[in-house]
Amino acid sequence: MAEGTSAADSYPYPWRSFRLFNAYRLVLALLLCATPLIPWVDSTRLAEVERYHVYLAGGCYALVVGLGLALSLRWTKRFYAQLTTQMLCDAVGINVMMFILGGLKSGLGVVLLVSVAGASLVARGRLALFYAALASVSLLCTEALGMLLRNVDSLLVMQAGFLSMGFFATAISAHLLGRRLASNEELARRRGVELDDQMRISRRVLERMQDGVLVVDRQGNILRTNPRAQAILGSGAREGETLSGCYPDLARSYRAWRSGEGAKRVELGGDFIQEMAARFVRTRSSNGAALIFLEDLGKLREQALQLKLASLGRLTASIAHEIRNPLSAISHAGDLLAEESRGPMQERLLRIIRDNTLRLDRIIQDVLVLGRQRNVDQDVISLDSYLADFAKEIIAQEHLDESVLQLQLPAGAQLCFERGQLHQVLWNLVSNALRHSSRHAGAVRLEVRLPGDGVELHIIDDGPGIPRNLREQIFEPFFTTANRGTGLGLHIARELSEANGARLLLGSEGPGGHFVLKGRSDPCQPQAMSVEPEER
Repeated sequence: MAEGTSAADSYPYPWRSFRLFNAYRLVLALLLCATPLIPWVDSTRLAEVERYHVYLAGGCYALVVGLGLALSLRWTKRFYAQLTTQMLCDAVGINVMMFILGGLKSGLGVVLLVSVAGASLVARGRLALFYAALASVSLLCTEALGMLLRNVDSLLVMQAGFLSMGFFATAISAHLLGRRLASNEELARRRGVELDDQMRISRRVLERMQDGVLVVDRQGNILRTNPRAQAILGSGAREGETLSGCYPDLARSYRAWRSGEGAKRVELGGDFIQEMAARFVRTRSSNGAALIFLEDLGKLREQALQLKLASLGRLTASIAHEIRNPLSAISHAGDLLAEESRGPMQERLLRIIRDNTLRLDRIIQDVLVLGRQRNVDQDVISLDSYLADFAKEIIAQEHLDESVLQLQLPAGAQLCFERGQLHQVLWNLVSNALRHSSRHAGAVRLEVRLPGDGVELHIIDDGPGIPRNLREQIFEPFFTTANRGTGLGLHIARELSEANGARLLLGSEGPGGHFVLKGRSDPCQPQAMSVEPEER
């Protein structure tokens, strides 16, 4: 970091240490200035002129040190020039005070030794010998002047020599200590930079991970999270929140794992809650924090399904086109045979040919639907009138009593959907419900509910329902439990729903089948692509 930056007390110029050193020197100067007021024997015997000289020298010394402290607080440049100047002030000021108070017998030589040690440490060893030489020369000059003017004992000059040797010993020790200190600070600085870089990389990796990640302490408090975990658990999964507050089932599984009674990996969710798998991993942190990896099971299944469909689509599309031509020939031959008068046996065989030809054609049509797409043109559909008309149409088509299909519609309910595609989705779902229901009064119900975030259309029947072991497969293509079904109806219904920005889900387990179409009421936004049936 260059000298003069805002972080003035950072490496390599220790401005903070220099300011503390100046503060110590200011306190020392004020104490020296008040020396005549301290009840020492020697100081109380000072003459009036000597007292005045002490006050004057001490005041000037305190003033210079105070100005140096103020300068170091406001001007963070020329570090070594400021330090050397202050050390020169110490050498002059302390020696002047020492001369006034009688030389080395005043005991102020130790004060100068402390100044040399402090300056050498602050300078990190640089100029340490120069400061020792400066203090030694000033001390020897003071004692020599004392011998000339005051007949000071010559033994004090020898004591001054020993003290000067102490200055150099202190400077050399401070030089070695300063080098070690600078080396350690540089190492700490590099380690700090490396740690900061590592934390930035770890944070970026955490944010970019496809799986959700939570860092949780022993009590279940969330210490860190990534955007994917917030998307899976909701906005409540933020740092500082608790697991029990955002996902109670996950909190119970975490506590069970902590106690050694739970599994390391659990699957949670279902019905209207997003399904996910949670994997718990211990860390070696001092606070006992643990990692929770969250996987969106629905997304994993969707990715596996997309891979399956990609390979299956290429195969079925080529087969469908190859089958259509001979199938058209069989259908045409059947129509020609039907024009001739035949007996009952021939009529039954022709009906079998016609029915199976239509069934094959319907299967091919459904297969080709999966590969054709177009833009979705959504409308705001008023569900009360739309569903009333739809109910009349399917009742007439299936030759049912009006009481079989019941509607529960709140006034003003709306849904953003393409009308033709909504008709195809509902026809598929209601036809399935009628096929598995008792067809008594109220056997199938269409309920519209208005939660706070959209609109829900529930299709419920009184049939046997969907077995638990088949719930995960019900929307897969070509999966069917009916003898004459293609297994593509529910899959196409879900694809159409997602193309319109809606979701087709299985309802809660219980007696009867239950499907839920969750969509938006307003505003309608253009959707990218949707499946489109091929023209016959």
